[in-house]
Amino acid sequence: MTEEPSFQTLILAAGRGTRMRSRTIKVLHDILGKPMLAHVVEAALDSGSRRVIPILGHQRELVEEWLQAQPYAEQLDVALQLEQNGTAHAVWAAREFFDPEITYTVILSGDVPNMDAASLKAFLDAAVDSGADVGLVTAVLDDPASYGRIIRHNDRVEAIVEYKDASPEQRAVNEINAGIYVVRTSFLADALSLIMERPADNAQNEYYLTDLIAVAAERASETGGVFGWPVEDPRQIQGVNTRVDLARATDFARRRINEHWMLQGVSFIDPERTTVETGVQLAHDVVLYPDVYLSGDTIIKTGSVVEPGCVLRDCHIGEDVLLKANSYLTDSQVGNGSQVGPFAHLRPGSDIGRGCKVGNFVEIKKTRLHDGAKAGHLTYLGDAQIGEGANIGAGTITCNYDGEKKSVTEIGAGAFIGSNSALVAPVTIGDGAYVGAGSTITGDVPDRALAVARGRQKNIEDWVDREK
Repeated sequence: MTEEPSFQTLILAAGRGTRMRSRTIKVLHDILGKPMLAHVVEAALDSGSRRVIPILGHQRELVEEWLQAQPYAEQLDVALQLEQNGTAHAVWAAREFFDPEITYTVILSGDVPNMDAASLKAFLDAAVDSGADVGLVTAVLDDPASYGRIIRHNDRVEAIVEYKDASPEQRAVNEINAGIYVVRTSFLADALSLIMERPADNAQNEYYLTDLIAVAAERASETGGVFGWPVEDPRQIQGVNTRVDLARATDFARRRINEHWMLQGVSFIDPERTTVETGVQLAHDVVLYPDVYLSGDTIIKTGSVVEPGCVLRDCHIGEDVLLKANSYLTDSQVGNGSQVGPFAHLRPGSDIGRGCKVGNFVEIKKTRLHDGAKAGHLTYLGDAQIGEGANIGAGTITCNYDGEKKSVTEIGAGAFIGSNSALVAPVTIGDGAYVGAGSTITGDVPDRALAVARGRQKNIEDWVDREK
């Protein structure tokens, strides 16, 4: 069996991206939880690239710092294009990485985020099978507008003609260049040397990778010509130059993710109004209502329902959980069969056990609710341990901060906290204990005791008549 050819990937990521009108370099702008550059790097690695070489320039320190923080940093090398003199010049700046032992070199753009690994692998396989030294991705458009046209002869790409230079017959062609290439590494260095030796004969005085196509076409008898591979969905090769482009690329990625999860057995009531970021994991029979936003490392297990307006980041949601409308959860977990919301706020460190109820306008932070505990409404629980089956009345707060440090409140199993109570930490409420409504508790309450801490009621007869 013939060994599969090896390949490495160069990613063009040196440009300023001035049309984004942003302090942040273009390739670090976010698409569904990851910078654009991350989508490109991961697609290359997932398709089998041995190494990935981002070519950096503008804000290179910032981009390199981000790259070094990624789990795949050891599979990356960084090349620098100190002056931006065109795409061919960018690849030339990475020539030290043209390893002759790696058969092919793939060239991608850091601002084309939706060319996924499966499509990239299909292109690479087809290009290798073609026998050509150069392959490129093309797109067939209903309206190719002012894009450069792909000119073919005997099914090989003969040239890429810029719109302004094209004849009427060439302008009638609706196949365009997508700017994604695979080149036999042994050919790449020689061809780039030829390009860089010639004057940059264009309005921008830059060296373009389209010249690589011209060199390969000139030497077609030696190189096997240029192989063109039309991508199935042209939206996959949409570049991002403006915020409008960014929104379109994000919309395409969102639709693709939602379709994936629907095919895995997740119900989207309105997929056009539901956003699931790339790192989220969903089980079958999950139901997502409109205006739900799931992000980070969120996991939702079988049978759980997320009602409209809920936002989750880095949350683990168990089976058969009901998240009622307009609840906001961050870095929290909710056990099987529990209910949260509506209008609940679970802040980082919230750990809700099985069969719990967290009601409307309840805020929880760094608190564990053990199985069956309930906090029905209008409550704040911070830095607390709530025992199994405990009931927290409306308006209860744990006073966990004294201006200098946070302290813990412990509420025992089966305890009952009356409405409008303030528990001043550090304090312990025993198992089965009761706290009378309206109490401010500053001392521990023993198991099965009743604590009442409020002023005794006094009625003054006829006070209104006398005073008013």
